[in-house]
Amino acid sequence: MGIRETTYYEGGPHIGDLIVNILLGFTVIFLPLTIGAIVRAIWLRYKITDRRISVTGGWMGKDRTDIVYGEVAKMIKMPRGIGIWGDIVVTLNDRSRLELRAMPNFREVYDYMAERVADKTGRPLEAITQK
Repeated sequence: MGIRETTYYEGGPHIGDLIVNILLGFTVIFLPLTIGAIVRAIWLRYKITDRRISVTGGWMGKDRTDIVYGEVAKMIKMPRGIGIWGDIVVTLNDRSRLELRAMPNFREVYDYMAERVADKTGRPLEAITQK
C-alpha cells in the first residue's frame, strides 16, 4: 500500500515551444535551440500531484527528480510564447533550483503548486511567490 496522491498535471512540455523552435531552426543561429526543443518534446515529462513535483528527463528520459512541497523555498513564473506557455523555477531550501520549462497552463499549475507549498510549509503565499 503506497501513499495516495491526486495527480493535477501529467504530461510533457507545450507543443507550441517545439513548433516555434522548429520554425526558428531554419536559420543556423537558432539550430541549438531547435535541437533542445526536440529533445524536451521527446523525453521530458512532468507530474504535478498534491504531494510532490516529479520531472523525468535527461538523455533517453533516464533522469528523475522528485521534490516534496515542504522543500520549496520560493517559486517564480515566466511567460513565454506570447503568454501561452511558460517556465516555472522552483528554488529549494538548499538553494538548488528545478526548472519546469515550457509548462502548459503554467499560471494554473503555478497557483496550484504555490497553494500546496503554503499549506505544507505554513508560510504565507506572498512569501513563496514574491520575486
